[in-house]
Amino acid sequence: MKREQAEKITVEYLKPIYGFALKRCANLQDAEDLTQEIVLKVFRALLCMEEIEALDKFIWTVVHNTLANYYRGKVKTALGVPIDDLAELLPSEDDTASGIIEKENTDRLHREIAYLSKLQRRIVIAYYFENKRQERIASELGIPVGTVKWHLFEAKKDLKKGMNAMRQTGELKFNPIKFELCGTNGSPGTKGANNNFFHSILSQNIVYSVWREAKTVEKIADELGVSPVYVESEAEYLAEYGFLKEKGGKYLCNILLDEASNELIALKDKIYCQAAKLFANELFDELTDSKILKDPRIICSQTDQPLTFTEDDNFILWSLIPYIAALSGESLMDKSISFDEVATIRPDGGHNICYASVAAPNVKLPMYFESMLHFCGPFWNANKDYILWQIDSEWSTTRVHDGYIEKVNRILSILSKLNDSNEEDLAFLEEMGMIKTRKEIDGNKSRFQFVSQVVWLENRQIKNELLAIGDRIKERHWAKLKTMKESFIKAVLNETPKHLHKMQKFGLQYTFFSDGWFILHCMKELVNNGKLKLPTEEQKKSLTTIIVPNE
Repeated sequence: MKREQAEKITVEYLKPIYGFALKRCANLQDAEDLTQEIVLKVFRALLCMEEIEALDKFIWTVVHNTLANYYRGKVKTALGVPIDDLAELLPSEDDTASGIIEKENTDRLHREIAYLSKLQRRIVIAYYFENKRQERIASELGIPVGTVKWHLFEAKKDLKKGMNAMRQTGELKFNPIKFELCGTNGSPGTKGANNNFFHSILSQNIVYSVWREAKTVEKIADELGVSPVYVESEAEYLAEYGFLKEKGGKYLCNILLDEASNELIALKDKIYCQAAKLFANELFDELTDSKILKDPRIICSQTDQPLTFTEDDNFILWSLIPYIAALSGESLMDKSISFDEVATIRPDGGHNICYASVAAPNVKLPMYFESMLHFCGPFWNANKDYILWQIDSEWSTTRVHDGYIEKVNRILSILSKLNDSNEEDLAFLEEMGMIKTRKEIDGNKSRFQFVSQVVWLENRQIKNELLAIGDRIKERHWAKLKTMKESFIKAVLNETPKHLHKMQKFGLQYTFFSDGWFILHCMKELVNNGKLKLPTEEQKKSLTTIIVPNE
């Protein structure tokens, strides 16, 4: 075709091509760039053609092919703009006052595409933005062509509905929650404690959103005011590690969330204070009055000095009281629910129950909540020879962390061959606050003398005698303790979703036993009334640690 004729045809189609581009671009600049690219290709194509039977069809074929290539380039960095029949979802040119309004509407359409399900989103992008045939999409996704057609139809309805209505977002969009505590009841895996999975506000709010009711990704996203794109991968990851359960496309919380009312917190403070007064004071008095602290089977030479064999009764009490509080009176416990029935087995080897606390608006925090932020335990780890029992608190240095299990296993291994340990092993135990050593030179040989800096119970007999003291106190007050415990359990279960009742009941079995809140209240009671003296800085490394034979 001659140049003059090609130029004339191109000018005739310039305005409709520009209008076509305006509907399909995010702004005027992009529309102008696209128009220029299309017009250039139309002009060049006309020059190469001698005779064209259907001019209009030929030109619009060139236009659509150029547009498809344009979107392929755009999709590498962001979603493109809808083509073909999706364009009808945008206002017509008569409804658009300016390029700014058009951009806003286009952005809304992009946002609505993000709210489609994962499969629908993939199909829409492939079909409208990547210009793929339905048959190819079906082949790539491994689904029937009819399913692709159905999803395209449903997606178009959802997009139109979303464009014509304001999206109703939930309260969490404006007031996202934050975990005040996140703990691990059981053993962590290679990825560490459960709080490692909840560093982001998004993950915390996803779990909170489905605490009481199972929801789809789209419903969660609506409530959080974010795109499902962000929710999908996070929810899948949380489900993989057992913090959520997924069934039928819906997710449900699988951790214990504590968002207590003022009434429940008042009850909790009351019963724990009463129980601690009953138990802790009597335990302290019986331990000190019975002279059992001087029993040679309780081995501890804790000292700030380089080496001494002098016992420190106050230090010993710091370890014995929480130990006896946790383990005494176990015959009184209801153990009808086992740990394995409710615990989650994580892919990284973790086997535990995850729990978290949420501070509800206008609800006061429990008594000693700040102290509980520093509390961790009880932990007990064992090998064939020994059990190491330990808690962390505001009065001790922090020992329980992601590398805790590895260090404890090394400690237990060295303890099993203590008399044959080398200098490196002894130095490690001293660094961990387990012993103090003194190196002595005997001729050409070196020998080491060491003393225990933790409470070491020599045999099962002394352990049982100590626990028997706690047994008698709990039995003496069990009628009161049981009544308080039952009222507390009832109140907690009233605020717990039914699908988590069994998991909650397992933990409640340990109320006034291996119960962090009970142990903390016992220690606070004795510190506040002056019976327990605060440990020295040196003692904090070894505080609240007990070693007993694993017989």
